[in-house]
Amino acid sequence: MMSFPSLLVAIYKRIERGIVPILLIAGWETFSRSGILPPALLPAPSQVVVAWADWVFGTDGNTQSYSGRWIFDSAASAFRVFSGFLLAMLLGVTIGMAIGWSRTVEALIEPVLQILRPVPPVSWIPLAIIWFGIADKPAIFLVFMGSFFPVLLSAIHGVKGCDRDLLRAGAMTGGTTVKLLCHIVFPAALPSIFSGLRIAIGSAWMLTVTAEMVAVKSGVGYVLWDSYYFLRYDIVIASMISIGLLGFLSDFVIKRIAAHVLRWQRGSTLQTKGG
Repeated sequence: MMSFPSLLVAIYKRIERGIVPILLIAGWETFSRSGILPPALLPAPSQVVVAWADWVFGTDGNTQSYSGRWIFDSAASAFRVFSGFLLAMLLGVTIGMAIGWSRTVEALIEPVLQILRPVPPVSWIPLAIIWFGIADKPAIFLVFMGSFFPVLLSAIHGVKGCDRDLLRAGAMTGGTTVKLLCHIVFPAALPSIFSGLRIAIGSAWMLTVTAEMVAVKSGVGYVLWDSYYFLRYDIVIASMISIGLLGFLSDFVIKRIAAHVLRWQRGSTLQTKGG
């Protein structure tokens, strides 16, 4: 039978991740109802939940034109995020591996990329609208610009960090450049690449919300900005939380994929420790 202290420890471990969020929500609810600020300026969590529920399920129509449209707004944002993110992943990994592998490619391409890298992605908004108009394309372009460089740099770092002894061994056994890249360099660079992908997906969600505020008329970011104009700060906060949850779920999916793809790494780590 479990002792009382052990029972307390077990209960604590089950709830420890929820302690800080619960305390924050309780403090927020208390502050909002204290009257220090007008309720309209800082809606209580309970008000946000009511607005969010109507936005998601269309419960009572209190969010008016947004009622019951959360899934459509989220799907529109997700489409832009993953379109730009996948494009950034493909180009970032390909160009990053080329730069990391070849000094000639590095000398030719990296200076231009290093000049473009410090330019804030939001500064591309005017050009994106001029080039692509008011639709999905400027948002996808901005997501690409925000996601590309984290993936690129992580791929370069992963290739340059590849064990040279493995490359020598592969070359001595008759491995061609293509085989070395496919069977040694790319697998060795994957942990770094996945780290870059996790950073990039966060940037992707930030950039699509920014783009939706100015370049499109749908999505979670558009709802956030539109509800701000109508002083519906409960919907503004619900939009912010929605973006956070969608970003968290996207990162979780990448983590799960990385855990599956890199399971060989865990095995080798355990063998190293055991040895």
